[in-house]
Amino acid sequence: MSIKELESTVHELQELRRIKEELKSEITGLEDAIKSEMGDREQITAGAYRIDWKAVVTTRIDTTALKKALPKIADRFMKQTTTRCFCVR
Repeated sequence: MSIKELESTVHELQELRRIKEELKSEITGLEDAIKSEMGDREQITAGAYRIDWKAVVTTRIDTTALKKALPKIADRFMKQTTTRCFCVR
């Protein structure tokens, strides 16, 4: 790929990311409007659509508290990973 082709590809990527952000904003607005209509209800029906908005409870380890209370044990279970960060500026 030439520098000119690469530049064009990056330009297209940036434009698609901009459109994606606009769509995410619109989606969030529509979801918020539906949630506002639902109020405290966990489920409603709108024509052919059933909409669920239920509480989900999860349990996770509080690593900050674990490191503070039992740092040696926490260190034994720490795992280092390497990732590559893709960024266009």
